[in-house]
Amino acid sequence: MNTFGNSFVHQNAETFIVQNSFSKVFGCVSLIFFNDSIMENFMELHSAPDLPWTIFECWFALAQQSEPSNPEAMTLATVDADGVPQVRIVLMKDIGQDGVVFFTNSQSTKGQNIAHNPNVALLFYWRSLDRQVCINGVASPIDPAESDRYFASRSRISQIGAWASQQSKPMQDFSVLQAAVAEAEVCYFSADVPRPSHWFGYRVVPNRIEFWIQEIGRLHQRIAYRREDTSQDSWVKQWIFP
Repeated sequence: MNTFGNSFVHQNAETFIVQNSFSKVFGCVSLIFFNDSIMENFMELHSAPDLPWTIFECWFALAQQSEPSNPEAMTLATVDADGVPQVRIVLMKDIGQDGVVFFTNSQSTKGQNIAHNPNVALLFYWRSLDRQVCINGVASPIDPAESDRYFASRSRISQIGAWASQQSKPMQDFSVLQAAVAEAEVCYFSADVPRPSHWFGYRVVPNRIEFWIQEIGRLHQRIAYRREDTSQDSWVKQWIFP
């Protein structure tokens, strides 16, 4: 499969790309999703798109225009071996019909949690839009060739940092990290920096996606999509009480 071949949004290390696929890929029911009164078009459940990706693509395009920074930032929630939940912000690097991709050090806390329990939750919150998207799904490593291509697009200092940082491990002080960076820079002084085998991407395949819009009096609009079959892009949609 080509890198990000089924995606409508993907990002290399420098540039976020939104493909013009409203009608070609998803048949977006019109740009009503760019209207401030979006939910007026959803007051009847049947008027909501059949695919959650249709809504996400349009909302994300709005967020790119309105969010002051990093509209691709998302909360990632995992659970450790003791059942203790942990959350952090990561950056979405790819999203499409086959799932949501982020990259990290697999030896980090999040990587260890996913190895123990691949069930995760994601949350996009765009304050400028008063909208959020909650995603539940299962995370698994992406194809190594895809990780190689993304790693090659990163800045050199980010590549060096992937070697120097023992992510989530205790550190005596910041000078330890600085020394590790200097050592890696010497090691790869006249060569391309290869991707560490423990640094790669994860794809979260959603089984549930919920869209939320803030309303007056906390009478928020919520609609959830539940995947009927993980092998197909077939979804059941349902209104949810706020």
